[in-house]
Amino acid sequence: MSVTDEQTGLFELPQRYVDLQAEAHRLAASCEDVADRADEADRFDPDVRERLAASGLCEVVVAAEYGGRFEAVDSLAVTVVREQLAAVSDHLDSMFAMQGIGSFAVSVAGSDAVRKQWLPQVAALEAIAAIGLTEPGVGSDLRAITTTVEEHDGELVVNGHKSFITNAPDASFFAVLAKEDDGYSLVFVPADAPGVTVTTPHQILAPHVLGDVVLEDVRVPVDHRLGEPGQGFRLMLSTLATFRVSVAGASVGLAEAALHEAVAHATTREQFGMPLAKLGGVPASLATCWVEIEAARAITYRAAAAAARDPLAGLHLSSIAKVHATEACGRVVDRCVQVMGRFGLVRGGKMERIYREARPMRIYEGSTEVILDSLAKKLVKDLAQ
Repeated sequence: MSVTDEQTGLFELPQRYVDLQAEAHRLAASCEDVADRADEADRFDPDVRERLAASGLCEVVVAAEYGGRFEAVDSLAVTVVREQLAAVSDHLDSMFAMQGIGSFAVSVAGSDAVRKQWLPQVAALEAIAAIGLTEPGVGSDLRAITTTVEEHDGELVVNGHKSFITNAPDASFFAVLAKEDDGYSLVFVPADAPGVTVTTPHQILAPHVLGDVVLEDVRVPVDHRLGEPGQGFRLMLSTLATFRVSVAGASVGLAEAALHEAVAHATTREQFGMPLAKLGGVPASLATCWVEIEAARAITYRAAAAAARDPLAGLHLSSIAKVHATEACGRVVDRCVQVMGRFGLVRGGKMERIYREARPMRIYEGSTEVILDSLAKKLVKDLAQ
């Protein structure tokens, strides 16, 4: 039985995504000379920021109406870009991704005034976006947050402490999740609003632009509430539904970068009179990495395409892809370090950087355990119907 062009197309990216991949690959390659430095930075690297801004790729995470690339934010577009960027620099990947994650609620629920003022700046990388969810005592259980927002005399008053917030030291604004009466709301808070204080008490094993945000009687106009009162969790879920799968894309890119390093080493390093790539269990280790990467890429693209059509309806697929790709990335990177032996352990080497950058992916934007718990509940509910 022959395979038709239509059937083949089911398993290939449409041309506009292929073109976008190539565009992102060129940007990543242009940042390779500063990647080692940038990936150790705890503030925005100026060269990476300049090159990302010049590329225009941040337009992908903003709707066309406000200076973006496509009519609406496209999960598959974001995912294929992140796959290319993460293969070279975690700093570059995070800088790109957070422009979308931090601004998405503004795009879908912000007032006209807020959207018109801020989103074109996000698309041009003139304004840095951030989202404030977690707190010192609150991680996955976001319903336990203590940050509050109250409406007084035509203003919203926000009080609380957000912790481990990506982009915090360089952010231009925060989308802050807060309790409001019996519900939860998201509030747009400019970083320079009186009462906003940013500190940097933490750093992680793969250095990150990270900080805590303390809000003390911060007052913003009522139109800075994103959506209606009590819609905070719905907006947060929409953000996850759109961007969670892109973490899987970044994981695929990082895993592939690790495999390239391992193959380069194994084909040039000789032991016992033959290339390492032909010795013992090394060939099987390399092939297993390739198998896991291609499987992860397949589910990631499928989930991202589903999220592009209907983010909330495809959230379970995005969650499956995120778990599968990040866990596969962890296994691939570890296996590649093993293949390279002591050369994979060199401090300051590329494999060390990749190893450190792979580990947080299984935690941020939903840890593997939390996502599996949610998937299990959906599975049981669906099969019981």
